[in-house]
Amino acid sequence: MDRAAKRELVSTLNVQFKATGSLVVASYQGLTVAEMNALRGRMRAAGGTVKVAKNRLAKLALQGTELEPVAGLFKGPTVIVSATDPVAAPKVATEFAKANDKFVILGGGMGKTALNPDGVKALASLPSLDELRAKLAGMINQPAAKLASVIAAPGGALARVIKANAEKDQAA
Repeated sequence: MDRAAKRELVSTLNVQFKATGSLVVASYQGLTVAEMNALRGRMRAAGGTVKVAKNRLAKLALQGTELEPVAGLFKGPTVIVSATDPVAAPKVATEFAKANDKFVILGGGMGKTALNPDGVKALASLPSLDELRAKLAGMINQPAAKLASVIAAPGGALARVIKANAEKDQAA
């Protein structure tokens, strides 16, 4: 790579690191191209990216971002898995690591917090942002539905009483 291409890569990574919700750094030594493409496909489906970059350039790109504390993880052949959803990257990386022994999670970061491999796995066990939104909407909607049934109940009871009286009058 010439200097201009390196500068462009560092600036691109810097923008990506500033916009990311979470980042996972993993060792990928020994993975085949097909396995790496499978990881890229999974991350793309989850709304994230997989990037392989020189460690020195990645460390330069981390400067000035909240994720700067994870710079120590870049040793040896590493891959950067990131996504704007804070749970997506750890979830996909953890699932992929379970299926591939050669993919080893070194750590990660979320905001200003550096995570060890156990922290990444703990973050992966949380529900995604969409799942949390759905649960919250359900919790908000549930009292409204109960309120509507409570409000409708007296009217329904009154209607049943009137109908019963009407049927009684017709029978007599």
